[in-house]
Amino acid sequence: MVSAAEQMAANTSWAALGKATDLRNRILFTIGLLIVYRLGTFIPVPGIDADALRQFMEQAGQGIGGMVSMFTGGALGRMGIFALGIMPYISASIIVQLLTSMVPSLEQIKKEGEQGRKKINQYTRYGTVALATAQAYGLAVSLEQGDLATDPGMYFRMACMITLVGGTMFLMWLGEQITQRGIGNGISLIIFVGIIAEVPASIAQFFASGRSGAISPAVIIGVILMVIAVIMFVVFMERALRKIHIQYPRRQVGMKVYDGGSSHLPVKVNPAGVIPAIFASSLLLLPTTISAFSSGAATGPVMSWLLANFGPGQPLYLLFFVAMIVFFAYFYTFNVSFKPDDVANNLKNQNGFVPGIRPGKKTAEYIEYVVNRILVLGSGYLALVCLLPEVLRGQFAIPVYFGGTSVLIVVSVTMDTIQQVQSHLLAHQYEGLIEKSQLRGRNKKRTKRGPSRR
Repeated sequence: MVSAAEQMAANTSWAALGKATDLRNRILFTIGLLIVYRLGTFIPVPGIDADALRQFMEQAGQGIGGMVSMFTGGALGRMGIFALGIMPYISASIIVQLLTSMVPSLEQIKKEGEQGRKKINQYTRYGTVALATAQAYGLAVSLEQGDLATDPGMYFRMACMITLVGGTMFLMWLGEQITQRGIGNGISLIIFVGIIAEVPASIAQFFASGRSGAISPAVIIGVILMVIAVIMFVVFMERALRKIHIQYPRRQVGMKVYDGGSSHLPVKVNPAGVIPAIFASSLLLLPTTISAFSSGAATGPVMSWLLANFGPGQPLYLLFFVAMIVFFAYFYTFNVSFKPDDVANNLKNQNGFVPGIRPGKKTAEYIEYVVNRILVLGSGYLALVCLLPEVLRGQFAIPVYFGGTSVLIVVSVTMDTIQQVQSHLLAHQYEGLIEKSQLRGRNKKRTKRGPSRR
């Protein structure tokens, strides 16, 4: 049985893409904003010692510096105006969503529809400014302590803070514009482009290590096979569904009686997508980034302990990474992407029901039970994909861009973007069919002639 996605893919062609003017404009708009983002990663923050920064990032490239640089598209390694990346916005989103679930007043605002969503987004922006300011100040102080500033002092700190906070807010605006007027999720695409842009240099460095003898040919072949296997596994799991049977009774509308039908409610094995991995990575990278930049100077016991125990490959890092992935998989699914109460209410309003289950509360409980069981597999799959390459990279010094988190982000964002492109193409084809049918109807009315007279 061919799936709907495969049928849409079969109908997709370059000719259809050329005729879909709105889709083409959306794609060009998205590409243009992503180019602006990439250009911004090369604009440096004022007052940075470029040579000292380059030497520092070469030493930290295999550790936490490489992890942070991956999520900022290399902007941190060059200390560009987008050095903080989009992570403050993601962290603020996590905090606001957690507060929305725990604070009744915020939960009530969220239920107000479009106006409530705008208020929640506004609170998220305020939180982004606060987090970006705190992170920018900590980063500026850490740069001074690491002797990476040409003229340390209050002027450098203020210039660094204004530049970095402005860059983060501009990135947030870019992401929102891509989501509204472009193709795909803007925030995910920004992270995706940052990873893809640094992959060629990482591959060249990886093969250079093989030529120099630092990495054996067996490890190189094993890494290539591992990446291919992880990509295939991610594609399979992201397309996996659990179908809940839905029955619709016979109904009467006016004088017509419509027979009942059956359908299914698709529940993805991983409803949260790549969001749990991004959330977990952003929270883990927040304290260790500042620790890494201040490691050149005398650090306090707390920072030293964080740097020693929460670096990539460390047991505590791996333990908290898995715990946060599982937590955010459940939290994001039940609070954002798939709410059992809302699904049950929608089914009840459409007169649909699960066979053997009462509509309403019992249906919501059944759906929640099914999703809970599915998420055991889904969260375990996310943790495995993100954790296994972390362990292998710590053992064989594999570059960070071959990690499970980066592969998961690249594959998931690619699949989501392609699906949206196919949806726009399908909508365009439907619009074309409707226009043709209307034109044919008008032509028939015009060509209709009366009876001939004798």
